Amino acid sequence: MSVLPPVRKDRIIAQLPKFFNKGAALHTKDEFNSKVKTACQEQRTGTVGFKISKVIVVGDLAVGKTCLINRFCKDVFDKNYKATIGVDFEMERFEVLGVPFSLQLWDTAGQERFKCIASTYYRGAQAVIIVFDLNDVASLQHTRQWLEDAMKENDPTSVLLFLVGTKKDLSSPAQYSLIEQDAVKLATEINAEYWAVSSLSGENVREFFFRVASLTFEANVLAELEKSGSRRIGEVVKINSNTSNLYATSKKKQANCCQ
Repeated sequence: MSVLPPVRKDRIIAQLPKFFNKGAALHTKDEFNSKVKTACQEQRTGTVGFKISKVIVVGDLAVGKTCLINRFCKDVFDKNYKATIGVDFEMERFEVLGVPFSLQLWDTAGQERFKCIASTYYRGAQAVIIVFDLNDVASLQHTRQWLEDAMKENDPTSVLLFLVGTKKDLSSPAQYSLIEQDAVKLATEINAEYWAVSSLSGENVREFFFRVASLTFEANVLAELEKSGSRRIGEVVKINSNTSNLYATSKKKQANCCQ
């Protein structure tokens, strides 16, 4: 019996969600990887449907990390700001290409005094969401340090990065245009996908998390396919190796007989 909750009807993903900005996207394909689609159709996704993928959300104090998560998971926005103490998390269940998929969203504290506590939960992340305030240039500048802290506990080659600007509803078009240029440039440099959202209005929030879930799912399935491929190659090598050993043993026995 599964201990995981059922997938809600509004968490079903049948098509790859579109990127937000073509200049700072992890990839610009319109569809899921063909290998992933085939694996899902043939039910060859291994343990992907049973695993829980960890996503950590980091960033400065009061940039809106908790509001972002609550808007997506609970569809609420609390105007009364309360700083996160240590860490908190939410579980979200999706169905991607017919396969159940779970994300655990870890909301980490932005205050310096809680940084040591929060950093202990960074390990094992498959995706890192670095959040900054679109109305606070300093919070964008600090994202490099947050990335560095997160990568100390993870393998940079296997983690998907997302750079998210919040409070879009508070930005004037001119102000947003200026900070977006810097954000896109930074996202490109650190190989992250850039998004701008508003937790107050809900603008782009659902689309963003669907994109995170889809790309994380795709990466998981590809990793599973690579593992299964490696196992098959390993078995062939083992058989060849055993055959060689048998041949060598046979030659040795023959030599002894002749003596």
